[in-house]
Amino acid sequence: MIEVRGVAGACVAVLGLGRSGVAAALALQAGGARALCWDDSPEARAAAQGRGLELHDLSARGAWEGVSRLVVSPGIPHLYPAPNAHIAAAWAAGVPVDNDIGLFFRSLATGEWDRFDQPPRVVAVTGSNGKSTTSALIHHILESAGRRVQLAGNIGRGVLDLDPPGDGEVIVLELSSYQTELARALTPDVAVFTNLSPDHLDRHGGMGGYFAAKRRLFAEGGPDRAVIGVDEAEGRYLANQMMEAPGDDRVIRIASGRKLSGPGWDVFARKGFLCEFRKTRQIAAIDLRDIAGLPGVHNHQNACAAYAAARSLGLSPRVIEAALRDFAGLPHRSQRIGEKNGVIYVNDSKATNVDSAEKALQAFDKIRWIAGGLGKDGGIAALRPHLGRVEKAYLIGHSARDFALQLGDCPHEICETMARAVQRAAQEARPGDTVLLAPAAASFDQYPNFEKRGEDFMARVAEQLK
Repeated sequence: MIEVRGVAGACVAVLGLGRSGVAAALALQAGGARALCWDDSPEARAAAQGRGLELHDLSARGAWEGVSRLVVSPGIPHLYPAPNAHIAAAWAAGVPVDNDIGLFFRSLATGEWDRFDQPPRVVAVTGSNGKSTTSALIHHILESAGRRVQLAGNIGRGVLDLDPPGDGEVIVLELSSYQTELARALTPDVAVFTNLSPDHLDRHGGMGGYFAAKRRLFAEGGPDRAVIGVDEAEGRYLANQMMEAPGDDRVIRIASGRKLSGPGWDVFARKGFLCEFRKTRQIAAIDLRDIAGLPGVHNHQNACAAYAAARSLGLSPRVIEAALRDFAGLPHRSQRIGEKNGVIYVNDSKATNVDSAEKALQAFDKIRWIAGGLGKDGGIAALRPHLGRVEKAYLIGHSARDFALQLGDCPHEICETMARAVQRAAQEARPGDTVLLAPAAASFDQYPNFEKRGEDFMARVAEQLK
């Protein structure tokens, strides 16, 4: 556990008692604070109370008296589409609002670090798509190289649940826009920006607010090195903002599908090859085409980001390449489930928006596409130019009929349920086909999260593979 520093004797309110909220409350207590915990869910309150945490109704009269700070879980909106009532009450009471990421960065360094040969370092990864795979891949590369490393944030453990890092250890954090927008301290050693596409726009008041939330990791964090995807205008802007001069190698630009050129430090993937250039000279090249754990152009972009982060930490191209080749991938992200009679089954339940579904569709040929769920603004109309590889779509969930109207001439069938969709896709698939779950929608109409949706798909596929 990372004990929160500078809170001894203080009363700190904690709003939201999920994984990160409970970890924050325990870390505050370990730092000598009195943690006053609240969640609007009775079930979450009961679970927290069962762990010995003190409940404190933030809507009660006088609830904010003596409270020095409010720590908010990432899923709770503080500005758009409307401020949470408890956060608005904290503002009115003059109570500063922070989150567990802010507490982590202000509490990580201790006096013990003075005795280390190498201080611990933090690599923080943000972006719209590929954050989880990139973070897990960086962790895997470092672990394969024999480095001590921990993984946390939006993936795995809560940040304050981590063990205090030792000599030369690296902490890899996946950070969502919900986490970066509110943290009062952001000081990573290496910051990674994968890409940007429309998502969570209601939470951020539009695309500008969404990008601004992610940009805080760089503009306010002041990392020693910035790895920035420049496939979108926002990334090119951010890279330019972080550079002090042409050729400033504190910024590593990454791209997918095109060559980068210039006097600086570039890593790009093109035609299946990852290339590293520095001051216009090629340093290394890796053939990514036969790496099973990184299928498709989108995973080649993830590989570029992880490679660049690992290089910034001093690892050699040869060591990184060896780790890339035995990376198994993450569950629910282009995860190959099995094969029968020449038909491959792939679970990409994490493809919850149009951009990530587009990347999944580009990664395979002859696709039997399972899509649908709780659709987002615009539906799947933007995917029509990318349906050439789809043999047929099998639509499920709340938005199945809306999606059907947007598919144009693409063959499709409304299946409603995952069980029916997998059954029909398996019945109609031919050797060489890929049955792909890439929903392009949220899961909350039929499942509590995308993981449960992916697990249901895997269970239905297992029945077909018997």
